[in-house]
Amino acid sequence: MSAKPRILFVSHEMNPYLQISEIAQAALQLPKTMQERGMEIRVLMPRYGSINERKHRLHEVVRLSGINIVIGETDNPLIIKVASLPQARMQVYFLDNEDFFHRKHGIRDDKGKFFADNHERMIFFNKGVLETIVKLGWAPDIIHCNGWMTSLIPLYLKRYYRHSAVFGQSRLVYSVHPSQFKEKLGKDLQAKALIEMVSEEDLACLAPLDENSLHQLAIQHADAVTYAESLGDSFPHANPAAPIITFNSQNLADVHQDLYQTLLQSVTETVGS
Repeated sequence: MSAKPRILFVSHEMNPYLQISEIAQAALQLPKTMQERGMEIRVLMPRYGSINERKHRLHEVVRLSGINIVIGETDNPLIIKVASLPQARMQVYFLDNEDFFHRKHGIRDDKGKFFADNHERMIFFNKGVLETIVKLGWAPDIIHCNGWMTSLIPLYLKRYYRHSAVFGQSRLVYSVHPSQFKEKLGKDLQAKALIEMVSEEDLACLAPLDENSLHQLAIQHADAVTYAESLGDSFPHANPAAPIITFNSQNLADVHQDLYQTLLQSVTETVGS
């Protein structure tokens, strides 16, 4: 484990770049506070077309170029950009692709219609996050995934990327936030989400093609689960082996810091045994 705990935050929205739901504020508040408390932070999110590159001073990270993400039979180039959040001096990496993220909206068009390729955008983003960190060579002690758009990362990490030195000791936290969509995802979700060392059986729970099934998949493979207090008892059945905590806007930082410390301790004990 590094001298300073390294926390990787993954979210598809974050203030001040993009706000679709309450995730955006949590995705800003939590990493900002953790950095102020002495942790080393990186944030990854998609570079949606509505994000003003000039205003937020995004620039391409040339040394991370050359990554391609395969989805089905399509090879999709990944462009990585970075900006520094002024009030926090925190680096935010943006994953970009012309086909998936240049449109001027998040997950719906200007008439409110759910994008038909949101499942492909999710797969691209999830694979892209992990490939970016591998190429960056920055080994996170904790990966904190926020919401359905990050829901494949726990499975991918456990089945395939755990064998990478970068992720060998990483612990993963998955946060369930209030629902963002009721629509069905693309029928080829399971087929296109397959990667090496991930089986059709691993993805069987995604058969309903809905948001809840994505949460279920992530929870099965996370080391800890947190969920918004406002969800009450409606959140998906949790993995009994993973710690579960609830949070609200007032206790967000404190409860997560306690959880991180517990997970970091488990890493230390594993390394020492």
